[in-house]
Amino acid sequence: MPQLLRVQNFNISSDGIAAGEDQTLENPFGLAIDPGVLFSWAGATASWPNRTDPGGSRGLDDYLTRDFRNNIGAEIMGRNKFGPQRGPWESEEWKGWWGEEPPFRTPVFVWTHHPRPSFTLSDTTFHFVGGEPAEVLARAKEAADGKDVRLGGGVRTIREFLDADLVDTLHVAVSPVKLGTGLKLWESPEELSDRFHVDVVPSPSGVTHHLFWRK
Repeated sequence: MPQLLRVQNFNISSDGIAAGEDQTLENPFGLAIDPGVLFSWAGATASWPNRTDPGGSRGLDDYLTRDFRNNIGAEIMGRNKFGPQRGPWESEEWKGWWGEEPPFRTPVFVWTHHPRPSFTLSDTTFHFVGGEPAEVLARAKEAADGKDVRLGGGVRTIREFLDADLVDTLHVAVSPVKLGTGLKLWESPEELSDRFHVDVVPSPSGVTHHLFWRK
């Protein structure tokens, strides 16, 4: 089986927005509203990894939440997903938003113009790499040891890899809320129709799942 580059459970508003411009330490998504409105569907499922009480929804939402880690051997993310700093690293003390137990459990390649030494927290090693998207993907595939690579975001990183025609599958969860301004994944999902098949599946939770796979 070929190794795939997969975007999974990427959350946007009905007008295509996934994050705001003004990211800060206190506001990681840079949005003027609670970003939970975009991913509450996943948090309500039985398979949500941070669930502390029994229960939770089943069905498609639960399946997609559970599938998030399936056959993933490495992740690529942009600098903005890793943290709020911009430009050269003023300090290398910042280790990401996730504390001492990051949820990835694979090598993570942080795509940045400002490399820094790799470090490991628990079973996740973060590498800071530059280069073209194809070069970063080649490194991630090698580290994934035959498994697929997840493209974790943010918006600009996903757009760059889409524009380089490197994404094989894409799952976007569209919430029924408009945000008006921010970083857009698309104006319309039809922008991808020349390269991808798509199934559009509404969920009882209110989100609509767009499932793309390469033609």
